[in-house]
Amino acid sequence: MTDQTAKTALVTGGAQGIGRAIAEQFLADGMNVLIADCDKEACQETAEELEKNGNPVALCCDVSDEQDVKTAVSETLRQFARLDVLICNAGISGFFGVPVTELSLEQWQRVIGVNLTGCFLCAKHAAPYLGKTGGCIINIASTRALQSEPHTEAYSASKGGIVAFTHALSVSMGPQVRVNCISPGWIETAEWQKKSRRQTPALSETDHAQHPAGRVGVPEDVAGLAAFLASNQAGFITGQNFVADGGMTRKMIYLD
Repeated sequence: MTDQTAKTALVTGGAQGIGRAIAEQFLADGMNVLIADCDKEACQETAEELEKNGNPVALCCDVSDEQDVKTAVSETLRQFARLDVLICNAGISGFFGVPVTELSLEQWQRVIGVNLTGCFLCAKHAAPYLGKTGGCIINIASTRALQSEPHTEAYSASKGGIVAFTHALSVSMGPQVRVNCISPGWIETAEWQKKSRRQTPALSETDHAQHPAGRVGVPEDVAGLAAFLASNQAGFITGQNFVADGGMTRKMIYLD
């Protein structure tokens, strides 16, 4: 039977990668978790694999579709009778390498629709219930909001928008709801995919050495930060963007 006194989290994009690590961390912390993800196969696998840590519910959801988002929120309430934490993690990184002169409007809108509009829709429909529990929203952006490689305009714009959306929303929703943002850097997620895509990462010493922290990040790094931001210990923190990148955005690089 579900413990309806326990905190409840809705985690979008929670079936693989960083989202799955956050869902697993929350379950280990005793929270109820609903995983919303557009990959039905990954949803089913993740729910089955995480049962040992709790009783997660998985739901197929496209966060760019308002009706899907409404359903995810209502199902969370139906299953657990409350909502305390919203993790807006769902995102796509498609169309890297496509020059802006060749990027179609449809491609641009798809990235913005999932990555940025998805955050808006989730916040819009979760807000009334988060307000009742004094809950919080944690948006997952990226260091691409702060620095770029060539031909990443759609993705970078979507993640920059998330950072701005976060601080705007924190002012609008405070003091009832706290809103923060995490911007991960290089996080290796190869081992956190569904079974058909899961693999051992191939990382070199150079990959690790370019990080001042001495290694490439892992999903648990982001999950630990999310767990803190969702806790009562973070009660005085809102409107902030936390960069979790092993120090890479602080490292000056000179070509020989």
